Amino acid sequence: MIAKLLSGDMPRSTVLAVILGLILFVLAFAPFIFPGVRSVDTAARICVFILLVASYDLMLGYGGIVSFAHTMFFGMGAYGVALACTHMDRGFGALVVGAGSGAILAAFVAFLIGLFSLRVRAIFFAMITLAVAAAVAVLVSQLSNLTGGEDGLTYKIPRELTPAFRFGKEAFGGEILGVKTNGKLLNYYVVFICSFLLFLLLLRIVNSPFGRVLLSIRENDFRAEAIGYRVVYYRTAVTCISAAVAALAGALYAIWLRYVGPDTVLSFEIMVDILLMVVIGGMATMYGAVIGAVLFVVAQNYLQDLMGSVAAASEGMPLLPDLLNPDRWLLWLGILFILSVYFFPAGVVGRLRMSGK
Repeated sequence: MIAKLLSGDMPRSTVLAVILGLILFVLAFAPFIFPGVRSVDTAARICVFILLVASYDLMLGYGGIVSFAHTMFFGMGAYGVALACTHMDRGFGALVVGAGSGAILAAFVAFLIGLFSLRVRAIFFAMITLAVAAAVAVLVSQLSNLTGGEDGLTYKIPRELTPAFRFGKEAFGGEILGVKTNGKLLNYYVVFICSFLLFLLLLRIVNSPFGRVLLSIRENDFRAEAIGYRVVYYRTAVTCISAAVAALAGALYAIWLRYVGPDTVLSFEIMVDILLMVVIGGMATMYGAVIGAVLFVVAQNYLQDLMGSVAAASEGMPLLPDLLNPDRWLLWLGILFILSVYFFPAGVVGRLRMSGK
């Protein structure tokens, strides 16, 4: 049953299977295990970024395509939801229209970029995607009447997904295990379930004949073309699929935040974060997206607090409190990344699978 659900792509490591099972359990019950606002927000971000990183790994790890435009597709989904919620009635129809429109637009733009650019060498394609992404970011910032410019957009989502909505008062007394049964709880599970289902879809894609062809093209595109596969068609197709899933991840992010802006969904820093998560977790493995996103988002949200606690505990000791000053958390995050690359050159998942444990 589990093998079928995972499309036959088993962890192939006992340690990895335990870690993935633990992550799934924690994310599935995060509002009840960690009921604080910040912790639930972190769990929702992890769900979104697992999907976003997995969609990028589909293109990079399996297709061998280097792109710097993934945040552009992410932003298309987010702005699709924001604009639909702004100009349509407050309801679930606006969410569906916004997410669907963003995914279709992202796939169409990816199709145009891929069709005209994937025939060139990888580095030139990467530069083209970087230029297009930068142009879109500038355009969004300047179209203030439509996109809100640098201030972004704040909008209303269905009341059922907001804290103002209460459900289960009669059955549960308004609480389940001490957690308020409000729309924010429903919102979290919309993000979690949609991310989980789309992740399973990506697993199905990479373990299908289509995914096998992508791997062969990544390894040697000349041989793949020689035996009859239209390399450009496959690369264009995987770029479109990756872009559409990234847009859906952006739509989920917009539903959760109820705000979008250039710095939130179109920043190049997000693109760098995606690359780091892929490298940390391991390329060409969907499970690497899970490990990478969890490690990076948790470190991004809690490393500074942890350093502050350690610095306070070591007060009076020479040099250590200054080194662990919370303001230096980015320095230590960079050091942790360097160490992870050094000790896990194939990523955490690759290392665990090679160890056989």
